[in-house]
Amino acid sequence: MEPQNDTQILELFLLGLSEDPELQPLIFGLFLSMYLVTVLGNLLIILATISDSHLHMPMYFFLSNQSFVDICFTSTTVPKMLVNIQTQSKVIAYESCIIQIYYFTLLVGLDNFLLTVMAYDRFVAICHALYYMVIMKPQFCVLLVLASWAISSLNSLLQILMVLQLSFCTDLEIPHFFSEPNQLVHLACSDTFLNNMVLYFVAGLLGGGSLAGILYSYSKILSSIHKISSAQGKYRAFSTCASHISVVSLFYRTLLGVYLSSAVTQNAHSSATASVRYSVVTPMMNPFVYSLRNKDIKSSLKRYL
Repeated sequence: MEPQNDTQILELFLLGLSEDPELQPLIFGLFLSMYLVTVLGNLLIILATISDSHLHMPMYFFLSNQSFVDICFTSTTVPKMLVNIQTQSKVIAYESCIIQIYYFTLLVGLDNFLLTVMAYDRFVAICHALYYMVIMKPQFCVLLVLASWAISSLNSLLQILMVLQLSFCTDLEIPHFFSEPNQLVHLACSDTFLNNMVLYFVAGLLGGGSLAGILYSYSKILSSIHKISSAQGKYRAFSTCASHISVVSLFYRTLLGVYLSSAVTQNAHSSATASVRYSVVTPMMNPFVYSLRNKDIKSSLKRYL
């Protein structure tokens, strides 16, 4: 096929998780259920942190922001998939594909940065407890969130500009249930070396830097907890971090697992199936993790419900 840059007539096709017609109702029901649980669970976290004055603290301010991001994250990919199954259409316009990639990249980056900011919050709370409210002032917390949005937006814009430089053939088929950036780059007719270099460099810089910041924060936290003499004091200090550690582990384990497995196997279908874990399952599980492992959230939700 002849490569072309005329994106006005370009159509792409999302092949989804399976092309078996008999599985489509099952996939539709499963993803609709997970999407509703994700939206409802994260919405309850947001409402609880807003309505309960006991949760008007930096830690829960960041948590409510993460819940909002998780709602937006799943709303970027799942509704389009559900519409495609319901209408029995796999078509997505090129412009819609670009928009989906932009918001997908933006929200993954935001999740990443917010987890780092929350780790810093726990570091200050445990290692510098006496100065916690002095350091984590409301203005500073808002600034951290705004900085996360700004960096993520710039990264998304960079990724989109790199994709727009590519030439594509007609009738492109993306072996995924959403416009996954890496899959789209692989379908380009033009040279993608620069795109791959930028993609992996930025992912390593931002993702690796955030993960390093989280690991450094928790190394200091563990060192401070170890110095606490009483067992009860150690337990109380560690319990404030338990839910965040669980979410960090879930997020990075699934994300790294997907991209490492796709790099090794080069199987697009298995990569699409594995990506469900971080794009759908992780945002759905976060409210359960926080409500089960955090006593303040649990009690607030009980009062709210």
